[in-house]
Amino acid sequence: MTESMEREEQKRLQEQLINLLKENEIDAFREEFLDMHPYDQGQFFEELDEDLRFALYEMLSPEEMANIFEQVEVPEEDYQDLLSEMHPMFAADMLAEMSTDDAVDVLNELDKEQVASYLTIMDEEAADEIKELLHYEEYTAGSIMTTEFIAIKANQTVRSAMQILRREAPGAETIYYTFVVDEQKHLVGVISLRDLIVADEETMISDVMSERVVAVSVAEDQEEVARIMRDYNFLALPVVDFQQHLLGIITVDDVIDVMDEEASDDYSKLAGISDVDDTAGNSPFGAAKKRLPWLIILLFLGMMTASLIGRFEDTLNQVAILAIFIPLIGGMAGNTGTQALAVAVRGIATGEIQEEGKLKLLVREALTGVITGGSCGIAVTLVVYVWQGDFILGALVGISVFATLIVATLTGAFIPLFMHRLKIDPAVASGPFITTINDLISILIYFGLATTFMSYLK
Repeated sequence: MTESMEREEQKRLQEQLINLLKENEIDAFREEFLDMHPYDQGQFFEELDEDLRFALYEMLSPEEMANIFEQVEVPEEDYQDLLSEMHPMFAADMLAEMSTDDAVDVLNELDKEQVASYLTIMDEEAADEIKELLHYEEYTAGSIMTTEFIAIKANQTVRSAMQILRREAPGAETIYYTFVVDEQKHLVGVISLRDLIVADEETMISDVMSERVVAVSVAEDQEEVARIMRDYNFLALPVVDFQQHLLGIITVDDVIDVMDEEASDDYSKLAGISDVDDTAGNSPFGAAKKRLPWLIILLFLGMMTASLIGRFEDTLNQVAILAIFIPLIGGMAGNTGTQALAVAVRGIATGEIQEEGKLKLLVREALTGVITGGSCGIAVTLVVYVWQGDFILGALVGISVFATLIVATLTGAFIPLFMHRLKIDPAVASGPFITTINDLISILIYFGLATTFMSYLK
């Protein structure tokens, strides 16, 4: 089936389901709807208006609604509105049926009073599990882990471990890895489902488990967790406290969400905006409010650039043709600085900078600046000489481009490294910020050289 045919089929099914909702055809709707993949159910839910959502709540159980709500991707502030549409008991039961980490993500978007209200009427066991995760700081391993995992003891047999697996598997997040603990619940090993299946039933778990377990602290940053799971190709990663007690696990689906979130966050900072994730839902006023702080900062930096040009007014009056090369030199500086910035920010985010060394990166970028600056400098010298018939002017512009590209490349690489050293997110060194800084530097180099060699210009 082609992509266009798939879209047509999905559209047809969506229209059919909406008609069944409107006509209150419960059995027919449930038969069609529950046969869909949970992701498609979530997409369908997001398209419904308030009246149709009310009808949907009447036709589904809290458990069925939980599967949908885990797939819903709406602006964070909308979760409160969606939950308020449901009967409080229905919403509490739905949250209790969700994966613990997903339920915590939703509750983190609510007021404390609302959270307390839902936890009070929720099943006690589910409420206790959610409470355990709610107190962990956001964006840490503890905030994205789930407590729905299976742990077995090192001093039991494979047979008894398989019995535990069969009994607890329906409520577990994953069973592909089973983590092994001792009597004090310290993490001591891990065993895969494959190894459990092929091992002799009377073999002790301690004899077949792997003792080399990679785990993360409950306070570890989620970005570091994502890097570890990417590097080791894990499907699940155990989370421990400072005494190595097993607290929970982080699964690959949660890490994919983290990587998407971190990538969007870094992209928005590189662009100097904070509403990149909300292009559809944010109002023009809201978007402007988020972008204005950066734009005001850049406005004042731009005024500094204009002021700097004003200081070289005499130079411009004597050789007016210098003005036509200002955009060229400023643009080249901004472009090459942003390129170096992207390399540095990505290296820090992926952990490659630590392995390669910061000094090595700076040296590499400096040499890159020399090569690109030399090539562009020679090219622009020849072009200006042919165009204006003035070799001195061409050499001045060429040398300015050469020097500017070296400095801009170093600036683009150094600022993120410096911010990272100060424990500041290096993505804050955004493209617009680097571009404006390099404008200042390029103007200073260009007019400084022009003033120095004024007597040689025509």
